[in-house]
Amino acid sequence: MADAAGSSMVTAEEHLAWILDRVPALAPRSLPVGEAHGLTLAGDANACHDLPLWDNSAMDGYALRAADVAAAGPASPIALRVLGEVASGSAEDPQIGPGEAVRIMTGAPVPADADAVVPVEHTRGDRADDPWAVERVEVIRRADPGANIRIRGEDTAAGAVLARAGDLLTANRVAALAAAGEAAVLVRPRPRVAVVATGSELQPAGAPLRRGQIPESNSMLVAGLLAECGVAAEAVQVHGDDTDAFARVLAELASQVDAIITTGGVGPGRHDIVRIAVEAEPEVRAVRVAVKPGQPQCTGRLAGGAWIFALPGNPVSAAVSFELFVRPALLRMQGRGEVQRMRLPAVAASSWRGSAGRLQVLPVRIDREPGGLVCRPSVNPRGVSHAVGGSGAANGYALVGPERGDVAAGDPVDVIVLEP
Repeated sequence: MADAAGSSMVTAEEHLAWILDRVPALAPRSLPVGEAHGLTLAGDANACHDLPLWDNSAMDGYALRAADVAAAGPASPIALRVLGEVASGSAEDPQIGPGEAVRIMTGAPVPADADAVVPVEHTRGDRADDPWAVERVEVIRRADPGANIRIRGEDTAAGAVLARAGDLLTANRVAALAAAGEAAVLVRPRPRVAVVATGSELQPAGAPLRRGQIPESNSMLVAGLLAECGVAAEAVQVHGDDTDAFARVLAELASQVDAIITTGGVGPGRHDIVRIAVEAEPEVRAVRVAVKPGQPQCTGRLAGGAWIFALPGNPVSAAVSFELFVRPALLRMQGRGEVQRMRLPAVAASSWRGSAGRLQVLPVRIDREPGGLVCRPSVNPRGVSHAVGGSGAANGYALVGPERGDVAAGDPVDVIVLEP
């Protein structure tokens, strides 16, 4: 393992770049388009046919010749003979001569002889109790050629690129691909991920605690963060500070999953079992990252094949590390083109101490106010890493650059919004 514990710190940007340059994309597979929601495209997807497939009606009404109703108005209705009806899904193409019309429903193909559709609201039927005419309709508003007709291909032409490699298949994209005739798409799968929380002080939630023990929450934290980015944890374990036992677990998991996320045990201490267990791994490096919280990190590829992301044990440090480094890496494994969340401008509602020389990632509560987004610290900025209680109220992070220092009330601050 490359050990940078005694060297100068790397920036958060440098550490993320190191990861993204090395983490592999998972092998693609073909799936029916209906099963691909939430996955990432591994190749461009094109429209198989025009959208719409044919000229079709945008309204329930009457298909007719626009010239026949050019002079129509409420005081000068024009009567047309009704030939029949074209419903949605119908393949009929009735001939329409001068002075004639057909009832037509929204989405139904427009007859070749018609060049306009008049909404039923702009007509009078031949019966007082039914707005739809059976034999004769009176049109009380003119219609120009092309009125209320969706032209074949006006949405998307056959062969047009609808989504590109690296795009997330959202519900809207899946629907667009299905509508354009795509039956199957090439996608990358979600990574298989194991979560291991370490620390002899960790006890199950609700268990009696003696001095020195704390409830274990990191496994739930990381598994939840995985779920929030669409990945279900394959295994979730908690281990005490036994280096040999942990090394055996690591070796077993490394051949079963694509990534292992651990919390705790990454510092220089005598009982930091994660750092000790991966010391013999040549493709794993230990670094000090210029970020607060989350300075110590061990990251890289294990000999067994999986990537390890060994995060600090303090809960907020683990959560920040996941956001900055793990989430982007998991998205890159899926082939995602954009791997970082959007950063938005906000205004600080109060003052807080910065962290000169390090990127400060502060859990905040972000609210939308008339002037824009406003953020308030949800934890005491002087003690962030362990503040799991206060961070539970956060819905984002404020990002304060290493060159900036303190933040005053009213200052602009970039934020990451975590809630949808």
